[in-house]
Amino acid sequence: MILLGLNIDHAATLRQARYRHAASTTGGFVEPDPVTLAILAERAGADGITVHLRDDRRHIQERDVWRLRETIATRLNLEMACTPAMTEFALKLKPEHVCIVPENREEVTTEGGLDVIGNRDRVRACVEAMNAAGIKASLFIDPDAPQIELSAKLGAPFIELHTGAYANAYFDNARRAAEFKRLRAGATLAHDCGLTVNAGHGINYVNIAEVRTLPHLYEMNIGHSIISRALFTGIEEAVREMKARMNE
Repeated sequence: MILLGLNIDHAATLRQARYRHAASTTGGFVEPDPVTLAILAERAGADGITVHLRDDRRHIQERDVWRLRETIATRLNLEMACTPAMTEFALKLKPEHVCIVPENREEVTTEGGLDVIGNRDRVRACVEAMNAAGIKASLFIDPDAPQIELSAKLGAPFIELHTGAYANAYFDNARRAAEFKRLRAGATLAHDCGLTVNAGHGINYVNIAEVRTLPHLYEMNIGHSIISRALFTGIEEAVREMKARMNE
């Protein structure tokens, strides 16, 4: 069974669109509450909840993260930039998992994988701090052999393969085939290096039919597509349908 980590960032995006200046992140007239969404998603079968606490706090806020830590019954996965401030926050929060991602204030959402090679010392320090605290660290990387091999050498137990290039190429058959070949090779190499393989970014109800065939997949982190589907069907049905498509 491939596990489903539900990213709930965009429930908070909707809230912040209107209530970013409100005194509280929940209660009274402030809606929607991403924590309530997370609880409903868990009941429908989500295996974990993922949030990205960005430096600019564009969607998820610190109070959301602490409430999730105290409330959810599955696993909390904190997506975080590789900075001293976020490392300190994660060590206080103690989520079950962290996923170290690149972060650019100008981007709409995370674009591309983490450059582990170019940030070797910072990544190593962050991974070692998480390992020492008993927090399982994952590196969000493109399916490139040098990045994968260094991730293993630095002691990260997990990687999350960035599937965005594949998703963006989905309707171009040649590009799609090339990107999927890269993902397959990356997943195989990561497994051979002793890494647990996750995948995420741009996975939806259509391309899941192919993504699910990648070898050695442990978990997929999916957010935008499920939150979008939930507008029409409700979050519980959206989660149930994705879980069914992931594990036919």
